[in-house]
Amino acid sequence: MASAPIRSICCMGAGYVGGPTMAVIADRCPEIQVTVVDLNAERIAAWNDPDLSQLPVYEPGLDGVVARARGRNLHFTTEVNAAIAAADMVFLSVNTPTKTRGVGAGQASDLRWIEACTRQVAAAACGHTIVVEKSTLPVRTAETVQTILAAAEQGSGEATKTFSVLSNPEFLAEGTAIADLESPDRVLIGGQDSDALEALALVYGQWVPPERILRTNLWSSELSKLTANAFLAQRVSSINSIAALCETTGADVKEVARAIGSDRRIGSRFLQSGPGFGGSCFQKDILNLVYLCRHYGLAEVAQYWEQVVALNSWQQQRIAQLVVQRLFNTVAGKQIALLGFAFKADTNDTRESPAIRIAKDLLEEGAQLSIHDPKVADEQIARDLAQPAGQGEASWHSCADPVEACRCADAVLILTEWRQFQTLDWGQVAAVMRRPAWLFDCRAVADTQAARAAGLQVWTVGEG
Repeated sequence: MASAPIRSICCMGAGYVGGPTMAVIADRCPEIQVTVVDLNAERIAAWNDPDLSQLPVYEPGLDGVVARARGRNLHFTTEVNAAIAAADMVFLSVNTPTKTRGVGAGQASDLRWIEACTRQVAAAACGHTIVVEKSTLPVRTAETVQTILAAAEQGSGEATKTFSVLSNPEFLAEGTAIADLESPDRVLIGGQDSDALEALALVYGQWVPPERILRTNLWSSELSKLTANAFLAQRVSSINSIAALCETTGADVKEVARAIGSDRRIGSRFLQSGPGFGGSCFQKDILNLVYLCRHYGLAEVAQYWEQVVALNSWQQQRIAQLVVQRLFNTVAGKQIALLGFAFKADTNDTRESPAIRIAKDLLEEGAQLSIHDPKVADEQIARDLAQPAGQGEASWHSCADPVEACRCADAVLILTEWRQFQTLDWGQVAAVMRRPAWLFDCRAVADTQAARAAGLQVWTVGEG
């Protein structure tokens, strides 16, 4: 069935992907009414808050985009069925976490929310609706979506109800999501219905050059997102493995990265050593890829990708153990400052953040942690560490600024590459710390020369 021009879009899910993506679409396509729906009333209220600093997602530039479009053609609501019924196109942008129980626990994606949303679309949609997979999904998920929607077509009675299914995975990097959306490297659309595919291509074509809009079949599109994240994560684990070798041989990982990154066949992206990768996608998608490989009998391929995750966990454990060793083999009762808790700079997202694993390992050793992150709320830290703030051994508390976090600390760890940590006054920091004091620069961003001049002992990741 030929698709008419898109005039109304509904997005199910108001999280890190759905909110920013729909905001940019609304901003660039003022003739399209865009409605973002979510069952979480608090999250929707935050998206509608007149104070743009209260948006539930922190992304540089997002507040400006929302300010331009909200109330004009960008809407946030909990009225899900009404938004679906009015929509020509429905995006599925809900969480697909790793299963915690049952078949595939620890590796396979939990698709319950995708199924629930699909069933709701099947029930509430009117006329012809294009359903777009925006969530990161295992290859062949569209088959499930199509089956549920096909059943609704057959049982629609007198009211004609038809569907087309597309895959349109997101390729956003948190911290640069708005720039990634406004000027993407590519937009990937997979589908079997050429009319539906072109309808979505026309939406993006209002600001994306046509040569950057790639068209594939459904299965290639679904698999491309998993593969892209796996390849990027592989580079992070690879350079971190070399960082450990550099530390024991006297080499400098930054020099090695510059040398190999100058090779056009390799390139310089994702060669920054650190405490490992985090975020909602990398680990989850690799584990999903591992599960799929085993499901299809590709045990050796599964083992290959599984090692990428194993090395990432090892890097975080290695850093925590190194801190304990350098602090005379015990951190019990000692204060350790953690600068940064988000998994990367310019976001408040802590999902799979390396800081969580490192903090938990140090708490297990009895450390008292003072944590500063400019965007992560105390409530989120408490959820991630599975314990409330407190005092004494094996406890944590937050601090409003980095210098205060370092007061009376035996060591300070830089775990997130926030810009303000690159320009810290290390003389001021050293003056409030307990001696001998250590700086563990896990992101290689600090002015280590100034830190050493201030009397701190310094460890930098990948520096021999």
